[in-house]
Amino acid sequence: MSDTAQNAGQSTGGNAEIDEQTRRDFLIWSTAAVGAAGTALAVWPFIDQMNPAADTLALASTEVDISKIMVGQSVTVIWRGKPVFVRHRSADEISEAEVVDLALLPDPQADGARVTKPEWLIMVGVCTHLGCIPLGQKQGEEKGEFGGWFCPCHGSHYDTSGRIRKGPAPSNLTVPTHRFVDDTTVLIG
Repeated sequence: MSDTAQNAGQSTGGNAEIDEQTRRDFLIWSTAAVGAAGTALAVWPFIDQMNPAADTLALASTEVDISKIMVGQSVTVIWRGKPVFVRHRSADEISEAEVVDLALLPDPQADGARVTKPEWLIMVGVCTHLGCIPLGQKQGEEKGEFGGWFCPCHGSHYDTSGRIRKGPAPSNLTVPTHRFVDDTTVLIG
């Protein structure tokens, strides 16, 4: 056999081994990719079911028309299944809340840190002691010693900024995330 024929046979055999290795690598990677895609498709329903339901997402925010709330009046709206107090504060209520000595408060927080606009106080109406709903929203209800809200269950008193002033509640009434969409609408949540 000539050297040329012998070299041609060796190069063909070498290419066959390279082609076999390349084909094997392709099959391994293709099988792995299909397996990974199949696993992802099988697992997705389990992951997707952990997302909040549509009715829960619908409760994520509440729009409130504040144009009809008179000065000194409060309304209660429901947000995420909780009562939210929206109060149109009078000038006297605002000044009372602003002059309080923060050193005297169990949970010190300035009035300005609790409101976006001074005349509008928006807070979750759930007592921070045991989850009762404080009184003081309706005309004629007892407002407690500080002119704000009073929880009759255990005697917590809140001021005109919703801050705890007396009683067993450990903290102020919670201020939810909110923003004023325009002069007549506030979006809670």
